[in-house]
Amino acid sequence: MQIKKILLLGMFCAFSFLSNAQSTGAVKGYIKNDAGEPLPSATVKLLNTQLGAISDNSGFFMIKSVAAGRYTVSVSGVGYKVQQQQVSVNPDKETELVMTIKDEAMNMATVTVTGRSVVQESNRQAFNVTTVDAKKLYNTTLDLAGALDRVAGIRVRESGGVGSNFNLSLNGFSGNHVRYFIDGIPMDNFGSSFQINNIPINIAERLEVYKGVVPIWLGSDALGGAINIVTGDRYKNYIDVSYSYGSFNTHRSVINAAVTSKQGFTVQLNAFQNYSDNDYKVKVDAADINTGAYTPNALVRRFHDEYHNETLIANVGVVDKSFADKLLFGITLGKNYKEIQTGARMVSVFGGWHRKGDIVMPTLKYKKVNLIKGLDVTINANYNLGSEQNIDTMNVRYDWFGNSKPNGSNGERARSLYKYKNNNGIATSMFNYRMGEHQSLALSDVFTTFNRKGSDVLNPDIADYETPKKTQKNVLGLGYSYDVHDKWSTSVFGKYIYQNNVNGSATNQAATKKLGYGIAATYFLTPNLQIKSSYELTNRMPEAQEIFGDVENQEGNPNLKPEQSNNVNLGLSYSFAINNNSKFLVNANAIYRQSDNFIYNRLNNNQSKLVADNRDGVRTIGGDGEIRYSYSNWLTLGTTVTYQYLQNLQKYEPGYTGISPVYKDQMPNIPYFFGNSDASVSLKNVGKKGNNLNIGYNLLYVHAFYLYWPSRGGDKLDIPQQLSHDINMVYSLASGKYNIGLECRNLTNAYLYDNFSLQKPGRAFYINLRYFLNKVNN
Repeated sequence: MQIKKILLLGMFCAFSFLSNAQSTGAVKGYIKNDAGEPLPSATVKLLNTQLGAISDNSGFFMIKSVAAGRYTVSVSGVGYKVQQQQVSVNPDKETELVMTIKDEAMNMATVTVTGRSVVQESNRQAFNVTTVDAKKLYNTTLDLAGALDRVAGIRVRESGGVGSNFNLSLNGFSGNHVRYFIDGIPMDNFGSSFQINNIPINIAERLEVYKGVVPIWLGSDALGGAINIVTGDRYKNYIDVSYSYGSFNTHRSVINAAVTSKQGFTVQLNAFQNYSDNDYKVKVDAADINTGAYTPNALVRRFHDEYHNETLIANVGVVDKSFADKLLFGITLGKNYKEIQTGARMVSVFGGWHRKGDIVMPTLKYKKVNLIKGLDVTINANYNLGSEQNIDTMNVRYDWFGNSKPNGSNGERARSLYKYKNNNGIATSMFNYRMGEHQSLALSDVFTTFNRKGSDVLNPDIADYETPKKTQKNVLGLGYSYDVHDKWSTSVFGKYIYQNNVNGSATNQAATKKLGYGIAATYFLTPNLQIKSSYELTNRMPEAQEIFGDVENQEGNPNLKPEQSNNVNLGLSYSFAINNNSKFLVNANAIYRQSDNFIYNRLNNNQSKLVADNRDGVRTIGGDGEIRYSYSNWLTLGTTVTYQYLQNLQKYEPGYTGISPVYKDQMPNIPYFFGNSDASVSLKNVGKKGNNLNIGYNLLYVHAFYLYWPSRGGDKLDIPQQLSHDINMVYSLASGKYNIGLECRNLTNAYLYDNFSLQKPGRAFYINLRYFLNKVNN
């Protein structure tokens, strides 16, 4: 009898299940932004139900087990207007739709990493990633480097003012350990005319900072992280123009515009210009070159540091076609001019030496989501035909007072008119196949080539100028991901790297092969409490500039070895609210790096140039943290802190017998403790409805660190503590159509040194004017 009851109950449950299955359907589709680009991490809900979904990286979503009937689909995302659409769901059928949601104007003037926007959904990846919403900085005069300098774990070190050389440190890794991308395309071949410290923030929509483990779709051999600049092409018909003027005769101009027809034909334009005399005052020990009179701590003005660059990026093509979501043919044109005031240290001063360069780079961009069902394809290619020239023709010697006297016939450093082309190109391809709702398989390939050729009319007999300097590199990646949105996610991947270098003759070449692999995973303990971890065995090949030099302040080292690192990351993110007004966000990350053949820059023997060199091993232990607070959408506060300890593991040094005296020393010339704090107030409808006033403050702190090895006693030298205060005010009219910004940087006029003795600008004031207009196609 009991068995019969169980059988009857089972039959009833099965019948109920089948009846329910036969009466349900599904809603699926794609979410796009104004530019027709797929929009990840949008929230899709069926109103008056508990059903919903989150769009993936291709903008795709699916809501299953929907009872037959008529519903209202609501799509939302922080920074986007809510869009609704009516749908009918039929039994045993999938209702498909494509929805476009419009961007809302953003007028904030500080880096804020809160909310479940596209930016925050990016942060919820399994990888250790921090994403910055660049749109909130459009009314400032920041370049990309300035925005990145406010991110936990990052320290951007510049050697001077606008256009100066820079070195970005990310969790202890710096220089070429960190790779740069623009829309997933490596920037290795962009040349001196297109670098992150001369690209205005208005070019980007957001900045993605990957710390340690880098996903294979970026296709790089980064050792310690990557930065992906996602451009702001989210509008189909718009114009965004800004101009700023400030201290040291600094001018910046930006024009971003696009026109798109209803048939999908599009023309996109980005143009920007930077100019500065960089004639700020510096404190330096100076001697008169004619009299020999010595003045310690003399306050003198830089007199040979003018910089300017101009860049134009144009694309033409089609969007939203059956064969392509985006197919663009483009050209990047640019030039730059830079006077060189000092060498690697300020004891060297120049008055005529300068450099100039240009970029002529044709480009191809193709992207299609669902080329065939479940397969997304992205292809990019470019080739830089631009040139660089080193100009040192004045046979004189200068002092810091601007005096000069004849100095033989060898120029200021090395008489030269050397002009060269690096002839470098990149081709990338990415294939992502979605195997159902949770699984995907990805294949990426990145090929780069470098072939420096040049000549010097002043030194035609220097054989080194005529010898081949070539590299070719290919990075092949394969990855698998399993993702249950807002619950857990895992990615495993492998990378195979091949590089061939030719230095001098066809017979003097070296081919290197390396294999790396990794895993990244995340788990949501609650919807607002996330833990993540990742591990990677990664390899990095020496770059062309490290092998051959950069003809300015980087000396070549053809004997560099590839470096390898075991990277481990552990992270936690927690957001919570005390009430409807007070909201908090806490991020914390711990890192461990064990690197072999670690490539670092040191001063050469006469301390006039940097030279890349290997160390047998370097261990890095550290972490970074961030706390953010917002109150009722008008007040935000935040602080970040970073600590990193890099320890030298090379036990024996050339020229020493026995164990090296700097074995287990802290690595020199690398900041190990630094942080930022910021605050902003946003006042709505000031003076008139639709007019908003934003006031912001930012504090930068860098603890003092050593230039040389700590165990070297009096020779270690100290790079002093840095403390800088910046304030800004932005008044936006007509809901962001017109914007006026005022900024003061280094308010207290502190002496700032990112590198030993290379002083940065003092107090500076800027005004920024911006006009923005977006027209939506009907």
